[in-house]
Amino acid sequence: MEIMDINRIKELLPHRYPFLLVDRVVHYESGRLLRAIKNVTTNEPFFQGHFPTHAVMPGVLIIEAMAQATGLLAFEVTKRQDTSNSLFYLVGVDNCRFKNQVVPGDQLILEVEVVKALRGVWKFKATAKVEDKLAASADLMCAERDA
Repeated sequence: MEIMDINRIKELLPHRYPFLLVDRVVHYESGRLLRAIKNVTTNEPFFQGHFPTHAVMPGVLIIEAMAQATGLLAFEVTKRQDTSNSLFYLVGVDNCRFKNQVVPGDQLILEVEVVKALRGVWKFKATAKVEDKLAASADLMCAERDA
């Protein structure tokens, strides 16, 4: 698969600014793994309040970015072209850990790997890194449901 640009991402995910948290897919291994990036800028609306004097990307948004990457991987694995009839919803977060802060100017590297899929419920291992430093990791579950 070619890298996925923002236009293709917007075809697959229903999220829009300011909640679209994946900028580009840079690597894909068929049916198994996807690597994407989120460029973290000082203009992100959440930095106005988290925290005004020491900007840190909220952990829940790092999890959401990883979850959006799992949605992209799930659509690629199922080879869906039309996403108008179904979506992948986040239904579980296990073993979540935060190791390092994410701040303006960082490039968040999101890597998600399929662990298993059973009856429309998918389990993924997900990491978010800045350069080679782990920012967060989690086991995520998503379920395919009618839109």
